[in-house]
This record gives sequence, structure tokens and C-alpha cells, in this order.
Amino acid sequence: MKKNTSKKQMAGKGKKETQGDFAFYIGIDLGDKNSDVCVLNPGGEVGKQFRLRMKEEAFQEYFASIPRSRAAVEAGGQSRWVAEVIEKCGHEVYVSNTRKVPYIHQSDAKDDPGDAYKLAELVHFKPRLLHPIQHRSREAQADLSWIRAREVLVESRTQLINAVRGLSKAFAGRLEKCSTESFTAKLAGQVPEAIRSAAAPLLETIDHLNEQIRYYDQMEEHIARERYPKYRLLEQVNGVGVHTALSFMLTIGDPDRFEKSREVGSFLGMRPRKQDSGETKPQLGITKAGDVYLRKTLVNCAHHILGPHGKDSDLRRFGLRLCQRGGKNAKKRAVIAVARKLAVLLHRLWITGEVYEPLRNSKQAVAA
Repeated sequence: MKKNTSKKQMAGKGKKETQGDFAFYIGIDLGDKNSDVCVLNPGGEVGKQFRLRMKEEAFQEYFASIPRSRAAVEAGGQSRWVAEVIEKCGHEVYVSNTRKVPYIHQSDAKDDPGDAYKLAELVHFKPRLLHPIQHRSREAQADLSWIRAREVLVESRTQLINAVRGLSKAFAGRLEKCSTESFTAKLAGQVPEAIRSAAAPLLETIDHLNEQIRYYDQMEEHIARERYPKYRLLEQVNGVGVHTALSFMLTIGDPDRFEKSREVGSFLGMRPRKQDSGETKPQLGITKAGDVYLRKTLVNCAHHILGPHGKDSDLRRFGLRLCQRGGKNAKKRAVIAVARKLAVLLHRLWITGEVYEPLRNSKQAVAA
């Protein structure tokens, strides 16, 4: 069976994998304060192993002092600037998604120097096995920071609201359900008298967080309008707003990285895992690979689509059919399935620029 290969993967495979073109083959396992470095000579023998401080000047000093080499860097929160520094010094860099490299991720003798050696070994003999990734642009990363920062505030607000509810339950006060935005306005008066003084600072902080989150919402809308106008194509789908559309576009980056839209679901970890053996084909959960936040955002959209406020659409009908089948965790499976189809739909709209027709498939089925 022919395996689909994305354009980004093809670009990574386009790098020459010949030996002898580079002075050294270097593996770097990134840490918080220090990184372990392993240097192999062209013959594949260890020439040097040492640690580098996680400082730009330290990487600059070392890589500017050696001839052109090939390096492999473990993907992580700091891999962007590390790769940029090494490339500016004239070296070739692979940023490895080590979670997809069994030789490293599933090793039973795992330590940082050992991981650095394995990265160097793979970048020397078979760079494609590193599962190299492409970082998004610096500008896109900066824009994505607004979304990440907003999420921190949202999580903090949720924790505070849960704290107020928990404190109230201790005094037989069960607060009603309401939206997070209207929590203080509607329920402050329901907080038991005995804890109102203690809860007052929490309620004030919740109000302040609401203001800050609204500010982030305004900034996201401004960024979308000014730099990512195609977000309106994604916003056509009921349940998808500016925040979700912008999160999707910034996380995916280049939509052309996928040859087919259905690959997006797998990229975001919403494809069921497989462990078939003979006649046994157990039902397993999703892989949960890819970006956690975007997957969670799409799942929230799926809940809205299937909920009481969701509008009639092919997506909603598909999900409701899965729910009606019953069985264990039917609703949960339906939500994930709708989220996966939503990811595919959003990518398709982004690529083609088509006008979204909520009941397109249903109308075609009737016409047939």
C-alpha cells in the first residue's frame, strides 16, 4: 500500500544523506539549563562528549569554531532558537520528533548523554529516521503566544471558580450552573455568608481575569483580521469562532504540508490506535499525538456542534448517528469523531476557499 508523504516530509528527505560531506555529526539532547552534546567523526566514532550551557552565546561560540557539520536537535520548547543559531553558523540541522523514534523514545536504557549519542548516530547514518519537523516562522510563533497566554488565564479562572464552588459546598451552598463570564455577577450573592469575606478576593480576581481574557480576545481578532484573513473561511462552520480558527491556522502553519485533508486528523492525534494481531482487532483510544491544545479546542467545538445549541449540519447528523448506536462511551466516541471530521473540514475550507454548505452531503444523498 502506497504511503502518503507530505510536502514537508519530502523537503526533509531532499537533504543529502551522504557520509563524508560533513566534518562532524552532532547529536544534542536539550535540557533546561544544560544540553548534552555528542560529536561523531565521519567514521561514526565518538570524538567528544560534553555539555553546553543553554545560552545563545555558548552555542554560537562552539558552532562558529568548527567546520561545516550536520546536527540533530531534540524537539522541544527551546529547539527553535538552538536550531536557528546552529544554522546561522553554516551547519545543517535536523530537529527530531523523538517521540516517533522508537530507538530513542522506547529505549530501556535512557539518559541524556545516551540520547545525544543516538541522535548523532541517526543523523550520521539515516537522518530520515529522526522524523524531522519544521518549526513555524518566528512571526507565527509570536502570534501563537497570544493564544497560549490566553489559555493560562482561562485555566486560572476555571481553578478559581472551582475553588469558590468547593468552599461553598462545605457550608451546604451548592452554586447554580452558569457561564464563567457571568459567574460573579450571578452567583456572588449565593456564596454562604460564613465564607463571603474569604471568597471576596477570589471573586475580584475572577472579574479581573474576565477583563484580561476579553483583552486577549480583542487582540486575537485584530491579529486574525490583519495577518490571517482566511480565518473567515473557517469561521463559516457553526461552533468555530475567531479563537478556534486562528488556533487552527497557527498550529498547522502551512496548509500545503498535507497532501490530503484527512491527514490532519492523524496529525492532531485523533486517529484510533491499532494493535491488530491475527483475528484480534481490539478497539483502542486515539493516539493523542500532535498539539494537545488544538485537539482540546476542536473537541470543545464538537461538544457545541452536538449540544442543544448546535445547528443542523452534516457534522451534527453524523455525530448524532454515532450516539444513537449506543454502547459503551458512545457519546465520547462521537465527540472525537466529529472533532476529527471538523479538523478535516477546516483544512479543506482553508485550502479551497469554498463556501461552506452545512448540509451539502445530505442534499447530495437525497438528490441521488
